[in-house]
Amino acid sequence: MDNEPRWIELETRLAFQEHTLGELSRIVHEQRIDIDALRLRLDRALSDLGSLRDSLAGDAAPEPPPPHY
Repeated sequence: MDNEPRWIELETRLAFQEHTLGELSRIVHEQRIDIDALRLRLDRALSDLGSLRDSLAGDAAPEPPPPHY
């Protein structure tokens, strides 16, 4: 019984799976970089928003009454 075609099929499948795993690994790595960059941007935006809130809330000086009073 000749097992050569079976070995060729198994080697072909293995090569395909190795290629697929390499591609998936690359994609996961790229997505991790994107997530880290987005997380940094979100942290900066939240910090800016907090600073803006503090500056707006800091103007608690009494306002003069409107002219019609």
